[in-house]
Amino acid sequence: MEECRFSRLIAGTMTWGAWGKQLNKNQMNDLIHHCISQNITTFDHADIYGGYSTEAEFGNAFAESGVERTTVQIISKCGIQLIDTKRKTEVKHYNYNKSYITWSVEQSLKKLKTDYLDLLLLHRPSPLMEPEDIAEAITELIDCGKIKSFGVSNFTVSQMELLLTYLDVSANQIECSLTAPKALNDGTLDYLCLNNMTTMAWSPLGDLYKKETKQTVRIHNVLNGLCEKYQTSKNQLLLAWLLKHPANLYPVLGTTTPDRITKSAEALQIHLDLQDWFKMWEASLGNEVP
Repeated sequence: MEECRFSRLIAGTMTWGAWGKQLNKNQMNDLIHHCISQNITTFDHADIYGGYSTEAEFGNAFAESGVERTTVQIISKCGIQLIDTKRKTEVKHYNYNKSYITWSVEQSLKKLKTDYLDLLLLHRPSPLMEPEDIAEAITELIDCGKIKSFGVSNFTVSQMELLLTYLDVSANQIECSLTAPKALNDGTLDYLCLNNMTTMAWSPLGDLYKKETKQTVRIHNVLNGLCEKYQTSKNQLLLAWLLKHPANLYPVLGTTTPDRITKSAEALQIHLDLQDWFKMWEASLGNEVP
């Protein structure tokens, strides 16, 4: 399988369209250029974003951006079926039939106005997925050049092992942050390192600003002191904490604000002291490490 290389920070597009800021074509075009100016060249999509509309809006903007396709990397996901009258779906479910995977990729390519995806991810695991079916679809899509590489999203170790019996899996996009550090403890990151898989972290800032809990209060208290020490922001420290992990995590940024994107890119220059990293982890856990 051809190796794909991604920018260390990834631009997540989930909130670019109807599910968020509802950016118009010119605004998307500007944001694409701003991301690239910050060396963020990888754009993360899913077919369902914006109720199946954001891929096409991004594709229209990218087509007029003047950006050479080979200088960026485009990721998309498939498999989740939302309730949609056009699709005649009555319940949210997952579909990983060979014909559906192939059709979904072709739809994404058409909407994104590109000949290939740098990476296709299965969005969430399904209890009914047949690995042989998936392997046949992915092999054919790679052989004809429609996808460069294949991975998964939100899969457990056992679910990855099931697929690895039939085909190569090059990446897993998981939830991982200081407020949701489960992957550090349940073997997921160890497994991804062991198998040399690309590890992408969605929602890298976690729930720090969404909820006030004992955990988030502890984290805020620790970060207040570290912000002064490193002369930086809490967001940057949260990213730096992830970036220090030996799994070589690729945080997927959810923001559409240019200044926050610029500040996020600056996190790559922060080198957390070993003890500061553990102070942050201790705040997350609520106790000292065993």
